[in-house]
Amino acid sequence: MHAYANPLRLARLLDAVYPWALAGVLALAPIGLWMALVASPPDYQQGEAVRIMYVHVPAAWMALFTYLVVAGGSAAALVWRHPMAEIVARAAAPIGAVFTALALVTGSIWGKPMWGTWWVWDARLTSVLILFFLYLGYIALHEAFDDPDRGARAAAILAVVGVVNLPIIKFSVDWWNTLHQPASVFRFDGPTIHPSMLWPLLTMAVVFKLYFVCVLVLRVRLLLAERRLRAAEGG
Repeated sequence: MHAYANPLRLARLLDAVYPWALAGVLALAPIGLWMALVASPPDYQQGEAVRIMYVHVPAAWMALFTYLVVAGGSAAALVWRHPMAEIVARAAAPIGAVFTALALVTGSIWGKPMWGTWWVWDARLTSVLILFFLYLGYIALHEAFDDPDRGARAAAILAVVGVVNLPIIKFSVDWWNTLHQPASVFRFDGPTIHPSMLWPLLTMAVVFKLYFVCVLVLRVRLLLAERRLRAAEGG
C-alpha cells in the first residue's frame, strides 16, 4: 500500500486499470440491460415493476461498497498519513453520494406501487438516508476549513465513525420489522431469487462496479492534477 503513496505510481496504476474497466462497461452494459429489461420475466406479484430492481439493488450495493472505500481510505490517511489514500477517499465520496441518491429515488418509485406510499420511516430506508447525509457531511467538511489538512482530517474522522451505519443498513430488515423485503441474494443459505432474475441482477451489479472504477479513476486524476497545480502555485 505504501508503494502507492507516490502519485506517479498511483497514476500508472490508474492508467492500466481504466481501459479494462471502460471496456467492461461498454461490453456488459448492453447485455445487462437486455437481460434486465427484455429477457428476465415479470414477477408473479410485482409484475413489470420488478425491473426497477435491476437499478435499485446494484445502486444500493454500490452505495455501501463505496462508503467502505471512503472509510478505508480515510482510515489509512489517519493512521499512516497516506496522502493518496485520502485522495482516493475524497474522489469516491461524490460517486457514493450519487449511488445512494439513486437507491433512494428508485426505492421510492418501487415502493409506491408495492407499499402504496413513496416513503416510510422504517429502519432500512432511514439508515440509507443517514448514509446519504454521511456522504454529504464528508464532502462538506473538506470545504469547511481554510486549512485543507484540518478539513481532510475532520472528514476522515466522520467517515471512519460512520462505518457503524453499514451493518445497521445490512441487518436492519432482520433486526426490526420493516416494510422492506429481507435479503434474497447474500444469505447464509444461498440466494432465494430465481436464476432468471439473479443473473441479470448480478450482471448489472458488475456493470455498476466497473462504472464506479471508471469514474473513480477520472476523479482521482482530477484531484492529482489539482494537487500538482497547488504545489506549483505554492512553489
